[in-house]
Amino acid sequence: MLRVNAAISFLALAIAAMFVAPSSRAETLGWNRFRGPNGSGISLDPSPPPTSWTSEKNVRWKIDLPGPGSSSPIIVGDKLFVTCWTGYGTSQAPDASMEALRRHLICIDRSTGKTLWDRSVEAVLPEDNYQGMFAEHGYASHTPTSDGQNIYAFFGKTGVVAFDLEGKELWRQAVGDGLDSRRWGSSSSPILYKDFVIVTASAEKRALVALDKKTGKVAWEQKADGFQSVWGTPILVKVDESRTDLVIGVPFELWGFDPTNGELRWFCPGLDTDTFCSSVVSNDSIVYAVEGRSGGSIALKVGGKDDISKSNVVWSGRDRSRIGTPVIYQDKLYYFNSGVANCIDAKTGKQVFEGRLKKELADAAPSSGKASAASASGEGEPRRRGGPGGGGGPGGGQDYSSPIIAGGMIYYTSRSGDMYVIQPGDELKQVAVNRVSNDRDEDFSSTPAASQGQLFIRSSKRLYCISN
Repeated sequence: MLRVNAAISFLALAIAAMFVAPSSRAETLGWNRFRGPNGSGISLDPSPPPTSWTSEKNVRWKIDLPGPGSSSPIIVGDKLFVTCWTGYGTSQAPDASMEALRRHLICIDRSTGKTLWDRSVEAVLPEDNYQGMFAEHGYASHTPTSDGQNIYAFFGKTGVVAFDLEGKELWRQAVGDGLDSRRWGSSSSPILYKDFVIVTASAEKRALVALDKKTGKVAWEQKADGFQSVWGTPILVKVDESRTDLVIGVPFELWGFDPTNGELRWFCPGLDTDTFCSSVVSNDSIVYAVEGRSGGSIALKVGGKDDISKSNVVWSGRDRSRIGTPVIYQDKLYYFNSGVANCIDAKTGKQVFEGRLKKELADAAPSSGKASAASASGEGEPRRRGGPGGGGGPGGGQDYSSPIIAGGMIYYTSRSGDMYVIQPGDELKQVAVNRVSNDRDEDFSSTPAASQGQLFIRSSKRLYCISN
């Protein structure tokens, strides 16, 4: 992503869309995968969404979804696509057996919120029981992706299913039948590279798997035990005119693959974490990661061969995050953890600010100091309980959504439904905090999508269109 000056950010973002090298125009100007263009979390559309809204103000439409899910919506032209599940592990079917479980891919008219079609997919069983940590997100956590012509949805051990834009199923391909040994499930989202649909089949096969997007046949796969505890989604990083690396974070390391054949090109130790829940981000051929309970952060220049820890590390630190993926903008890395906003200088790794998000705007004074010990630990944040329909079990106070940039502002949604708007810069400047619902059973674990001045926010119950 190109660096931009704040004064001309809208114009520069529009120009940047002409110089990035995604697989299609849909990826460049739309929001066709998890966290938008190449997983950056940055909308290249210069139209700014609203910065304030309520359940009545600036909500163009809202619709009830047939079931829960933590996957994010994607945007393809005038259509939205989102996944969910029904039949088991939901408040609508509290006593149903696992045999009733169905995944859904739903197509919605972005202008009106009308459901255009809903396709259900029968589950391959046995699946994870809906309990404990698995109940934190459930059976629809993988965000689909699109090349502008077809939609590719990943449903864990049920496999990858391809549909055209009218809802016709084109093919279905299994990518493994395993379950996560921790009973946390899986959530890595598929991505596209040329004629491949690339899937991180972590729990299912401990492998990266590339499928021919026309036929669904396996083109290549790369197995490794290190994939076992991965929930993040890979990104594509351009090294030079002839080389692109497929980069993903795994326990204790970052890995770079050849996306044409799955061969491991390089690896870099340096992160003290036995699980990798977030995704990496990139800027100017440098990859950034923030991960781990005990803290671990790194900036790494892509390229090279084998162990590149001595040659390619730009900086490393002890910054700490768990689920959400950072966003990098104007040479600053922003991430959120337990109600605390964090900013790192992307060039040096030094902290720019750390501050507690305020649920009342009147309290949201600029901050450049440390958050309190209670803030850092998440004390005082609402915690949830397990149960049908979701968002429960151990760790229920942790937010799952990731921040995005749209119209030059940072948008971040907490799990409880507080939606923060923050102005990027050298200090924490909270512009607004908004809510679309006071339903305390509504779980906001999905990352929003942004396009053409609209925000699409998904909860465990509904999908919302925020627009002026």
